[in-house]
This record gives sequence, C-alpha cells and structure tokens, in this order.
Amino acid sequence: MTEQSNVWVVQQGDEWAVTRERSDRASRVFPRKQDAEDFARSMARRDRVELIVQKKGGKIHKRESYGRDPFPPRDTEH
Repeated sequence: MTEQSNVWVVQQGDEWAVTRERSDRASRVFPRKQDAEDFARSMARRDRVELIVQKKGGKIHKRESYGRDPFPPRDTEH
C-alpha cells in the first residue's frame, strides 16, 4: 500500500490552492481560503493524513492530523 502525502493549502496569486506534498500541480484552486480549507480537510480525513494550512505570507497557520499520530497534540481545539 502506498503511503498518502499530506495535504497543503497554499496561496497561489490571488487564489488558494490545495496541493499534495511532493506534487507539482494543485488538486484544486479556490478563490476563497475557507473553501480551499474545507476541501483539503475532507481529503485529509479521507486519506488519514495531515492538513497543513499556510497564511498569505507562506508561514504555517495551522496543522491538523487525521492519521495515526505517534505524538498527538495536547490542545483541546480539536
């Protein structure tokens, strides 16, 4: 079984792209960040991988793990 790659939400010009790690192309592009995040979250949940969302400047805004995380976060946000 091939291990799935994590899902990223990144800014592409004025739009937001949903991409897989080590992929050259976006899975899908959205005009709104929230729409891209919702789509990416469903992909990450389905594939049991991590969702990584960037801010406009490229810094990581949040990470959500939907797979087997050996070091789960201690926060209670999720």
